Amino acid sequence: MGNDSTATLLQRAVARHMGAPGTVYDLQQLTGGANRTTWSFDAEVGGSRQRLIMQLSAAAPDDVPHPLAEISPHPTAEEGAWLMMAAVKAGVPAPKIRAILENSDGLGPGYITERVDGETLAPKILREAAFAPARTKMTRQAGEILARIHSIPLSEVPFLKGQTAEEMIDAQRKVVDFYDLHLPAIEWGLRWAADNVPKRARRTVVHGDFRIGNLIVGESDGIRLVLDWEIGQASDPMQDLGWLCVKTWRFGGKYPVGGFGRREDLFAAYEKASGQSVDPAHVRFWEAFGSVKWAAGCLRLGMRGIEEMGVERCAIGRRIEEPLWDFYELLEGRD
Repeated sequence: MGNDSTATLLQRAVARHMGAPGTVYDLQQLTGGANRTTWSFDAEVGGSRQRLIMQLSAAAPDDVPHPLAEISPHPTAEEGAWLMMAAVKAGVPAPKIRAILENSDGLGPGYITERVDGETLAPKILREAAFAPARTKMTRQAGEILARIHSIPLSEVPFLKGQTAEEMIDAQRKVVDFYDLHLPAIEWGLRWAADNVPKRARRTVVHGDFRIGNLIVGESDGIRLVLDWEIGQASDPMQDLGWLCVKTWRFGGKYPVGGFGRREDLFAAYEKASGQSVDPAHVRFWEAFGSVKWAAGCLRLGMRGIEEMGVERCAIGRRIEEPLWDFYELLEGRD
């Protein structure tokens, strides 16, 4: 679909769902994720010019589903919009949905949200002096935001699928077996995870990918928006805290929480906001398994890069040893 046809269809969709005339300005496709394409634009609605984002489900290359397509739960585009609406209701800085696209709009599954300014690039957020005030706030903000996400009543998002820790470990085992890459390090990591599953876990709404790169950050005010709700699920809430601490997502920052904060400060903020105690050993399991999971993710993305002849995903694939090294470093008490 070219930009011209996209703009025409989008104008009609905006007029239909948000108000006439719907005239679209400055339509630009942004860097996309693995499963979504994202567009930035302005639109004229009822005499005012509004700043908006459209996110669409990426078109499948063919009608044959990938054998690994369903190993992890993913909400549909429409369900993702409903999840973000529930998050906003719970006080989470999630994108505000303006329209959920329908088949008759001709754009495919997706939604339109309000656009929020800020930075998502980790090197800038973690290193530039302009973001120093933000870095002093982000650990507390992350704890508070995660507490709000985990407070969303599951009854408001009954469509969310879930996985236990055991099921997640089994899913990564299927990735390794499918590609037949049985590295000793990843084999031992999967065995360690299976032997160390937390015995007691709550079940709440989980974001699933809460980290720098999926946060819009302002220089002085910190976290403005939480992006990428496409793997939201019902699971152990400590998964989100552990994932934020995985070394890969520190992007070279010197602190364990996203490169910008300390674990004890994250846990304290979460406990204060949620009223739930945090067991550091429980979070440590998810941090350690997160590295093993990302190693399997590097394998999967790298093989996808070969299938699609894509250099970027192939480059991710060659990094499989990095998270496995991080896993062993964590188990030996080194951050």
